[in-house]
Amino acid sequence: AMMASDNDDMYVSLIEGFRPRLRELIMVQQVLVHLHFIDNEQKERITKKVTNEGNQAAAELLIDAVIRKPHSPGWFRAFVVALEEAGCERAADYIQDKLPEPEVEAENDYFVNLVQLMYPRLMGMQTKEVLVHCLSQKLLTQADGEIIDATTANQGSRVGAGELLRRIVRGRDGWFSKFLDVLRETKHETLLNEADRVAERRGGTFTLCTVPQWCFYPQPRQSKQPASDLESNSTPSLPAGDACNCGLLTRSDDYCLSEPLLSVTDGTDSGTAAKSPEKADIVLRDYQAEVARPALEGKNIIICLPTGSGKTRVAVYITKKHLDNRRAEGQSGKVVVLVNKIPLVEQHYVAEFLPFLKRAYKVERVSGDSPLKISFTEIVKNNDVIICTAQILENYLERSNKGEDEGVDLSDLTLIVIDECHHTQKGGVYNHIMLRYLKQKHKNRRLKKEEKETLPLPQILGLTASPGVGGATILMKAEEHILRICANLDASKIMTRSLGEFKKEQRKKVLKIEDRKEDPFGDVIKKIMNAIHAHAELSPTCDLGSQNYEQWVVQTERKAATEEDQKVRVCAEHLRQYNEGLNLSNTIRMCDSFSFLNKFYEEEMKKKTTPDDEEKIQITNTERFLFNLFKENKEELQELATKPDYENDSLSKLRANILQEFSTRQSARGIIFTKTRRSAIALSQWIQENSKFADIGVKASHVIGGGDQSVVKPMTSAEQRDVLTKFHKGEINLLIATTVAEEGLDIPACNFVIRYGLVTNEIAMIQAKGRGRAEDSSYSLVEVKNSGVAEKEVVNEYRMTMMDKAIEKIRALEQEEYDKRIMEYQMQAIMENRVLAKKKKQKGMKNENPSSVKFSCRGCNEHACSGEDIEIIEDMHRVNLTPQELFIQRENTTLQERHLDYETNGYIACKKCGERWGSMMLYRGLECPCLHVKNFVVTLKGKKINKCTKWSELTVRFSAFDYADHASQVAESSDDEDE
Repeated sequence: AMMASDNDDMYVSLIEGFRPRLRELIMVQQVLVHLHFIDNEQKERITKKVTNEGNQAAAELLIDAVIRKPHSPGWFRAFVVALEEAGCERAADYIQDKLPEPEVEAENDYFVNLVQLMYPRLMGMQTKEVLVHCLSQKLLTQADGEIIDATTANQGSRVGAGELLRRIVRGRDGWFSKFLDVLRETKHETLLNEADRVAERRGGTFTLCTVPQWCFYPQPRQSKQPASDLESNSTPSLPAGDACNCGLLTRSDDYCLSEPLLSVTDGTDSGTAAKSPEKADIVLRDYQAEVARPALEGKNIIICLPTGSGKTRVAVYITKKHLDNRRAEGQSGKVVVLVNKIPLVEQHYVAEFLPFLKRAYKVERVSGDSPLKISFTEIVKNNDVIICTAQILENYLERSNKGEDEGVDLSDLTLIVIDECHHTQKGGVYNHIMLRYLKQKHKNRRLKKEEKETLPLPQILGLTASPGVGGATILMKAEEHILRICANLDASKIMTRSLGEFKKEQRKKVLKIEDRKEDPFGDVIKKIMNAIHAHAELSPTCDLGSQNYEQWVVQTERKAATEEDQKVRVCAEHLRQYNEGLNLSNTIRMCDSFSFLNKFYEEEMKKKTTPDDEEKIQITNTERFLFNLFKENKEELQELATKPDYENDSLSKLRANILQEFSTRQSARGIIFTKTRRSAIALSQWIQENSKFADIGVKASHVIGGGDQSVVKPMTSAEQRDVLTKFHKGEINLLIATTVAEEGLDIPACNFVIRYGLVTNEIAMIQAKGRGRAEDSSYSLVEVKNSGVAEKEVVNEYRMTMMDKAIEKIRALEQEEYDKRIMEYQMQAIMENRVLAKKKKQKGMKNENPSSVKFSCRGCNEHACSGEDIEIIEDMHRVNLTPQELFIQRENTTLQERHLDYETNGYIACKKCGERWGSMMLYRGLECPCLHVKNFVVTLKGKKINKCTKWSELTVRFSAFDYADHASQVAESSDDEDE
């Protein structure tokens, strides 16, 4: 037994040692089929991880499951066999210590990089034909073939090609030369012939390769330009003119990985290629060319054009000209395009930047969905244009600031494009990045005076449909707000169309509603709420169902939790749910409101039972009263919810509006914007279930956000893309959306937009209106009770007019006056940031000892733990691994429904009252109780902290998680059990 244990430890060490390689080489879904020592529940979690977060994240979870103790007999051999059966032979070789020679490994990595470089062109292959030959050459397994075949059939040849490439690069050494043979056998010479023709036209020279293993290695440069970092690597190269028989072409005069494969120069100047005509040249309209002009001169500007006016296309044009000009001057360019939402990364990459730039430049995107992931620093180094979320760039700028190797500097970049740049305000990530820029700009000014070397800074291009007025009520304040955004972006000008130019007026209508003559469903909910008020001795002064009531009940709950008044706290929590139920009955159907309340009570009852029913969880008299109160009224609510006579007037107005739009237009296509995810889903179901809509050709679906802040299941970016693609194609002609669709997402021209009980600010209003891009488009606003949308819309119209006037005033300023005001705002921003940093530092110095922080259950005030017991995993998750019997663990059905982090096994709850405390998280094979601070009453040195809903609000420095220590303790305890 001891020898088996030693072997197991050795196997685990091998797997851990090669974890980064295995993460890249394992195809999770195929391997899972052949792994029989992992239970089905764990397999399901891993499979869902593949769907939600991709293969590499799932591979991490798979490795954790494989090495998790206790080990079943023969587990390691079973893992090796599973890898081999699944076609992951290279992964199997690594864990058996059958390592390739360093030069062979380097060569293989090189080939993988080449496939990545050729990715856009290879996507055009005849996938089905190539697949057949790859299977016969044993480059892919039968299971691989089935998946690629299904992907090709369902999503098209290009997506299938991507799937094929991702799988083929995981093969054993020699896969690349076989793959080239396959390309030759399947007659893909068109690619080569095209390159040959280009070579003849421009006078470049190509050689055919005769030694497959050296294919595509760089030839010695003939130009006088210094070698790039990539060329300085110790990679084998052939003498100029040598050849190999792969059937693909390499350039012998000038090869650089920073240029696309099969692009040709004339052998004298690397800038010439960029000047050649392209098939998809960008042609700007007059107004687009006018707003782009200062940026083409190298100036920092903001481009303010309405939604649908082609801002992104202008940005692509500016990007291309910027790179062309730098290349012509013998300098390299580096452009980063920043977005504020993950779906926009893929959208800008696929729809705009890649199609227009791929012939001359390397374009890459970085997000959770990106294929062939490598470090961001490497991506920046190896590409010309990088599209990413702003937080990724900020993280790597901060790494560089701290002196870490894997960082990025602003001086590495030559142009930053900031999409939706009106978010460049205090506290936003765009502003953090630009503050770094402004500090360096003003430092450069000082260095220049001292005649010292300055650091180069990138050009800045901001894009927005509307900078807004920042809540201003007078023109002067609106002007100040817009100037501050200009200052934050260091913009020398704000470029926009002249007022009235190309203006497309929409037909606009506000649909006012009448109060229900009778509302028995709402009356029953109010009767229940008043009974709870009496029980808890509460006296609200605002109307039930209103926004003011919502604020009152949240404050009441928070105060009661701090004062350990459990009776009031739990009543306030239930009142909040009933208030939401009232709102839902005013917005959507009564049956949707009833379902919401019924589900809440079912979940609350589940909290009061343990999974094994061995122990009883405390139910207080107040909880019993609340459960009985709902139970007594449940049947009446359920019956009333089925009576259409009592439905709200908002739904009637919405129904009439939709029917009118679809019956009076030849080809109607529209968007309904609504406030919450729950209302978007319910409205979509209501339309789909109503035969009147189907009769006139309405095909509806919803699109909602991807964040997990809401209790409603989020939408993954893949699901969002799927719905929007169907909307593009016309398979869906009515989209019900939350605010996720207002800003940025590429939604085709609609001929009507309806805002259903939703008005936020003038920026959102302009963007929502901008979705109605077609001729003769209409914009409607449907009132919902207690929403106040009609009044807010009037305010937004006023703000929009004021914003236009403010922009005109700013554009009319003399440049000297404009520059002076911009400088003042920039200096103010820098000084405020310094004061803030100083305060933060002082606050950090005053941080208390973790032992002075105590955590009590929010539900029953039972002591849970102290700050000494808490450790932090990856600066993010607060866990408590001290042995204790204070909580119970149960399955989390909500998480499974929501498709969130499937490394979370379930949730933990108070053993005494059943109140949820957090989740049970699986971290590298260890089960870690992860605490959510909002579920506790926190005291610091005996004094309760009134508001503490996020860990960021508790600045105490907890100790870092010691994985090795906890893992060894678990290993020792499992060894004791084995004995």
